[in-house]
Amino acid sequence: MKIYSPSYKRADGVKTHKLIPNIIYCVSEFEAQQYIDRGYNVEIMPNEVNGNIARVRNYIVDNYIKDKGIMIDDDIEAFKFWSIKENKPTQILIEDLHEFIENGFNLCEQFGCRLWGINILGDKGSYREYSPFSLTNTVSASFMGFLNNKLRFDERIPLKEDYDYCVQNANTYRKLLRLNYVNMVKNDHGNKGGCADYRTIEYEKEQLKLFQRKWGSKIVRNDLTQKGKRKRTFDLNPIVKIPISGI
Repeated sequence: MKIYSPSYKRADGVKTHKLIPNIIYCVSEFEAQQYIDRGYNVEIMPNEVNGNIARVRNYIVDNYIKDKGIMIDDDIEAFKFWSIKENKPTQILIEDLHEFIENGFNLCEQFGCRLWGINILGDKGSYREYSPFSLTNTVSASFMGFLNNKLRFDERIPLKEDYDYCVQNANTYRKLLRLNYVNMVKNDHGNKGGCADYRTIEYEKEQLKLFQRKWGSKIVRNDLTQKGKRKRTFDLNPIVKIPISGI
């Protein structure tokens, strides 16, 4: 099973290879040698592909993943899962990631899905003991498993491309698999490179409006409340309600 990670201007900041030694970083020609000199496995993309993460993801799926594979962020520190120990929810480190990934693909195939992922939230409040998986929730592009998936990321929405890709999957294939009991550990704060080079609040707002126009305000909305009170700041993460009954 090959695992790919788009990486941009982070030769000194990547972390995922510490968890997955055989991971392949997908990088642009102009900086490929920096990654090679540090001993990383790389696939080299044309320089013109970069500048839009949705375009990068399409290139990786089309040229490397094809029918089956994983795309993952370059700064993942760990994977954990929730379990009940002594009648209390407890997080446990996943040590055999390759076994976990194979099991994920097996479940994906059994459920008839073309896309699967995990819970981006690791806090106790996001854990549901009796809902270990769901078929109508979005997954983050920080970890996505593709299985005979013919859909493409919308290159007009490079800051909301994973949300949009999930809605596309629900619309076309009627479901996608999220393992609610598994989450990743990563620290986005202060990371240079990647989408940080073009991510601004104004661009985020513009992208959200475009995403909302595409699917409608009943499916995509911006939550400006917190504990029943209106927030003062813009929420980068939209609320996506896929109108398909399911788990």
